[in-house]
Amino acid sequence: MSKKQLRSIDAAFVAFGPSAVAIRDRLKHLTPADDKVLRLVGEHLGRLASLDLKARCADGLGHSAEAWAARKQGLTAQSSSRWAGSITKASHDQWALSRRCQLSHIQGLEAGVATLAHRLSQPLGERGTKRAPGGYRGKGEWFHKSRRLAALQHRLDVARAEAEAGRVHVVRGGRRLINTRHHLDRAQLSELEWRQRWEAQRWFLAADGESGKRFGNETIRVSPDGEVSIKLPAPLVHLANARHGRYVLASVVAFTHRGVEWRDRILVNQAVAYRIHLDVARGRWYLTAAWRRPVVQTIPLQAARAAGMVGVDTNADHFAAYHLDPHGNPVGEPRRFFYDLSATADHRDAQIRHAISRLLHWAKRCSVAAIGIENLDFTAEKTREKHGRKKRFRQLVSGIPTGKLKARLISMAAAQDLSIVAVDAAYTSMWGEEHWRKPLTSNKRKMSRHDAAGIAIGRRALGHPVRRRTAPPHDDQSDRCGHRTAPAGPEARGREGTRPPVTERAHDARCRTGTQRTRETSASNTVRDARSPRTWHQMPPLDTVQERLEVHVVGRGSTRFT
Repeated sequence: MSKKQLRSIDAAFVAFGPSAVAIRDRLKHLTPADDKVLRLVGEHLGRLASLDLKARCADGLGHSAEAWAARKQGLTAQSSSRWAGSITKASHDQWALSRRCQLSHIQGLEAGVATLAHRLSQPLGERGTKRAPGGYRGKGEWFHKSRRLAALQHRLDVARAEAEAGRVHVVRGGRRLINTRHHLDRAQLSELEWRQRWEAQRWFLAADGESGKRFGNETIRVSPDGEVSIKLPAPLVHLANARHGRYVLASVVAFTHRGVEWRDRILVNQAVAYRIHLDVARGRWYLTAAWRRPVVQTIPLQAARAAGMVGVDTNADHFAAYHLDPHGNPVGEPRRFFYDLSATADHRDAQIRHAISRLLHWAKRCSVAAIGIENLDFTAEKTREKHGRKKRFRQLVSGIPTGKLKARLISMAAAQDLSIVAVDAAYTSMWGEEHWRKPLTSNKRKMSRHDAAGIAIGRRALGHPVRRRTAPPHDDQSDRCGHRTAPAGPEARGREGTRPPVTERAHDARCRTGTQRTRETSASNTVRDARSPRTWHQMPPLDTVQERLEVHVVGRGSTRFT
């Protein structure tokens, strides 16, 4: 691969720490009255949230601060000012999220249309290159792809028109759950069970925090000893069991995870957001507390590299990790942390958390301060227009949990006082296979392509080039093999490319580098009419046999008589 074909490689950087924290605890020992009040409040506020989201979507791009204030004022009479603020903010965030998803969908359609149009313009059977795909194999495939191009172009036109008009598609309760209504037998649910889940998902029991207010939240207040009280909406004030229209639950929460941090925060009246939701399948109520933290870089890059690095290659079913010392040398044996992403969403999330936990514990035992990982982003690489018939590769790319992995890994690593160094993913698997798999493979160690990629990622995170140093030639073979090319420094451009072939002789290397020679090399005796740089001096004739013998011994280096 020539240097012109290599794309630029971004520099490694230390990922920022988590920007928010969320903890959850179960509301135990709720009385029937508590359960009834929570259901009534959630149902009432959920209906208001649905109406407000409908109004926000109707405004589209014409939304303004005055429209927001008018919607909030209309909701205040049916709930309270704080409940109205939480509902309108949730509607605005939901519309903004749908808008971002719409723009991402348009980008995917544009990429698919461009690829199909290019391949349809090529002759049948035209071979592709690394930069651009070729034509289709036959007329049948060409015809089907032309019909798909027409369908994608129609979807793109519709999506663009909706984006220009500010129209988005939002489902309160989740699109997956509403589609389950048409496949109850496959989901093994009855209509009543599905209805209960649908209604519970559409309830609204969430309140944003307020700094400076008592315990950081006036709507859903949790005291340091775990007492939970709710500000009831105006139509349900008659159900209050405390002053100022509040209802105190019989359950007491105790956050075991980050409980000290949560308690320190509410004691100084800093904002904490709360959400109460019902798990219909288990019949349990839960309380989630969340707050923001300042986004700061954990440690400088040089400090992260000081104690070595653990390079991690992300795959569809496992993490391939390798420990490297500060000089980029592999230490010990490769490690693999497997997970299964073939079941439900909760199972996949648990599998990822378990694999990350094992990875972080092993990194702590290696006494490193950071973990190097690829900065993967497959948002535009999943379409079949991009990879053609490579269905297994598309499934592999789609199966890698890039988005959820980033958030989980950064958050869990920060809890273990470990930093994450993100590196460019370009050529890590290819160069790891080329430079590290074969040298490290032995009778007692089996190296895979992913293990070698972990070494390449770790070396790039440490600031070293991926390639290994070439072995020096023998002393008597310097003219044939050429001198060893020393690794380039971290500041040299193109340093991670493959070593160019050495076609010149070793004595030409100093001429290419501009250094001064200490001795001129004479021309070969086998070259006819070659000019020699030596200066020849005429010697007097030799008279004796002894003088002739000494000249022969000195000149030829041999004691053979002639």
